Amino acid sequence: MFTMPWTATRAFPHPLANIQRSKDLEPQATNWLSYGVVELMTWQGLGDVINSWRRKHLQLAPIPASMGPGVTTFLKIPHTYCWSPAVVPKPADWGPEIDVCGFFMRDEPSYKPPADLDAFISAVPPPLYVGFGSIVVDDPGRLTDVILEAAGICGIRVIISRGWSKLGEGKSSTNSVFYLGDCPHEWVFKRVSAVVHHGGAGTTACGLINARPTIIVPFFGDQPFWGRVIAKSGAGPLPIPQKELHTQKLVEAIQYCLSPEANRAVQEVASAMRQERGVDTATESFHRNIPASDLSCDLISGQRAAWLFEKQSKTGIKRIRLSNQAASSLIVAKKMKMSDLKPLRTKEYDTDVKRWDPITGGASSLLGTVTDFTVALGGTFIDPWKEYKRSRASGHEAGSASGAAAVAVGKGFASMSGAIVKGGLVSMPLAITEGLHNAPSLYGDKVRDNGKVEDWKSGGVVAAKTFGTGFYDGLTGVFTDPYKGAKEGGALGLAKGVATGSFGLILKPGAAMFGLVAYPAQGIHKSLKARTGRSHEVLKAKTALLDHDQRQNNGNPRDGSKVLQVFDAYFTQ
Repeated sequence: MFTMPWTATRAFPHPLANIQRSKDLEPQATNWLSYGVVELMTWQGLGDVINSWRRKHLQLAPIPASMGPGVTTFLKIPHTYCWSPAVVPKPADWGPEIDVCGFFMRDEPSYKPPADLDAFISAVPPPLYVGFGSIVVDDPGRLTDVILEAAGICGIRVIISRGWSKLGEGKSSTNSVFYLGDCPHEWVFKRVSAVVHHGGAGTTACGLINARPTIIVPFFGDQPFWGRVIAKSGAGPLPIPQKELHTQKLVEAIQYCLSPEANRAVQEVASAMRQERGVDTATESFHRNIPASDLSCDLISGQRAAWLFEKQSKTGIKRIRLSNQAASSLIVAKKMKMSDLKPLRTKEYDTDVKRWDPITGGASSLLGTVTDFTVALGGTFIDPWKEYKRSRASGHEAGSASGAAAVAVGKGFASMSGAIVKGGLVSMPLAITEGLHNAPSLYGDKVRDNGKVEDWKSGGVVAAKTFGTGFYDGLTGVFTDPYKGAKEGGALGLAKGVATGSFGLILKPGAAMFGLVAYPAQGIHKSLKARTGRSHEVLKAKTALLDHDQRQNNGNPRDGSKVLQVFDAYFTQ
């Protein structure tokens, strides 16, 4: 959930991108590209940290550099944006996984104003509010003078929130100026004529829902974005960057905010925002993307599912989600064995690199293997020294520290060997196979989905399917592609069909042959990782919980008869 856009759109640029418009590029294209630039820069700074965390702590494969920037868009990760659609409507080029739900507005805190503030703010006409919260400005004295001069020229009273910059430090309140300490925005914004602030999303929302024309003086981050949004809606003037703020600009901005035009515009925005239910809509979005039914046990209502059980029935393979208690009941009743259960994974995202042709696929895989080997080689020299220093710093003897360094050397050689073996037997054959398999999609041909490799068994199944369909599609395509092409496009279609059929005769059987090696090797690799990696530790922990539940029940599971009845009925349908 975010309060500023991170999903690429042609409607507006990324808030953190400083866009210099070009006459040679359409504004919509510039907007779209700005997101890629920000994603790329973000990944350059965080990619190593993220992948190190994935490898060391989660024992997951690193996200490839080609996929890191924009991975959330590529995988269609659900997002809920917490701003008002009345202020920034959901762009037409965002998919159904993106929701714009409305601002999260808190209830107004209980607040009793001091007598002097109450008297000042109750006088008419209402004063202007100026405050920049936690923003610290370089020259608060100059900023205070600009505010006071502009208010004097406009002939209005002003409330100045001192904030972290301590605006007006050393000055006392007068009949026309009130220096404010801590005070909830929800209270004060209801009682002023207009507001001037830095443009944070929450402060902006509070001003708009209270129908207060807004002047934004942005400093950094998404603040200029919200300033442009305000100006586009008519609820305020164009934002005035802090470095460009001077008396005349502020005077013109205040005069606009006090105009009937600005008040009409902000009233329309406020009226629309008051119809929204930001928190409720966001909650609905959350449950829509993670349905409670997918997390619940199918046999015992109200219990969280932890396991998945699959069984052949009259209508095909049926799957059922089980809680620890339900699984315990079924194991005790000998309806299944522990080995029949799989940990429940309600949603999985595939971060493997998509190979679109065998040449670039093989080349990138080779580069990845060389990179892994080089990193392991460097670690063979660097890690032993780090281990030695760490052991000595911990107070260990020199001999013990040398032993730790020797272990690090062994790990380095093992990593180098692993990089070569994995690259030669798994990564490169798999990259070439998938490149050959997916290449027909480059000229518009449909590519079969032969399944996903999860272990050594599924690796063999996918290899067999790829082998059979690869040769079948490649051989039959020589005849069917020209026929379809001639039927749909005449002579030109015939020529295209001959070309695609010829390409398919090379690519599809090629994928079939390479797949006989690649997919079983990938399956074996995943099976080995599952037995030694983090997923194995998670499985052991889940199994221990299940064993504990069985011991607690003393082999006499609660509601066992009901569980068995529902289970039997489910698989006899």
